[in-house]
Amino acid sequence: MRITKQTNYAVRMLMYCAADRNELSRVPEIARAYGVSELFLFKILKPLVRSGIVQTVRGRNGGIKLGRPAEKITLFDVIRETEDSFAMAECFENDEAECPLVNSCALNSAWREALNAFLEVLSHHTIADLSATRFDIGSRLGLGELRSAARGH
Repeated sequence: MRITKQTNYAVRMLMYCAADRNELSRVPEIARAYGVSELFLFKILKPLVRSGIVQTVRGRNGGIKLGRPAEKITLFDVIRETEDSFAMAECFENDEAECPLVNSCALNSAWREALNAFLEVLSHHTIADLSATRFDIGSRLGLGELRSAARGH
């Protein structure tokens, strides 16, 4: 299974918001920090807002923030909202796959076991875990520099 770019940047966006605890984060600043387009990040925001993982605040001083504490948002929560499919093989996608062994196949069983283990591990890691690393994520993402530049200081 390969995680999509959408999920990868959704997690990065949440890490940014977690590192930016005292203020609303702004999509243009997040886009600059990661070197991606604002439109791409706005697309990613939709499922995160719909699920309550992220909240938006409208207006001139608006932005985005985590919808619940970083300790309560798991990687599994994010992947569930941002990935279209967890199919590791065609027989996962459709119960009526062309393979005559689909319902009794040991390979299918092994794929399911692997996928379940993968998702179980993701359910044990939170955005807070990812944001509490050896270095200060805020300074690595240039949070202070971006804010100063945006304010013209």
